[in-house]
Amino acid sequence: MDKENHSMVTEFIFMGITQDPQLQIIFFVVFLIVYLVNVVGNVGMIILIITDTQLHTPMYFFLCNLSFVDLGYSSAIAPRMLADFLTKRKVISFSSCATQFAFFVGFVDAECYVLAAMAYDRFVAIGRRKLY
Repeated sequence: MDKENHSMVTEFIFMGITQDPQLQIIFFVVFLIVYLVNVVGNVGMIILIITDTQLHTPMYFFLCNLSFVDLGYSSAIAPRMLADFLTKRKVISFSSCATQFAFFVGFVDAECYVLAAMAYDRFVAIGRRKLY
């Protein structure tokens, strides 16, 4: 009978940026401010584009989608990171880590597609202007 190692990874332990509690509070406040500015800016952009009928054009449609995607991938990472700044036990399960990573990658891929669609839209618009 072979004696093999059959251990499985069940959780990851975060080491963090620093172990100093005062610096962790400072990092929490700084990252919280950056995250809140990001959320308020993107939600404000979405609400503005939806409510103002003058902004119902293709480019603003793409900007609205870009704001939604940006909101999604920043929200896939930041809340967990902010929570870990304040907790003593900085552990994440393997399935939670895989889920968080999948959402992050999905939103980043979606952002690339939206940016490609925006570039193509501008290309077509410039090409149309040359014809007239």
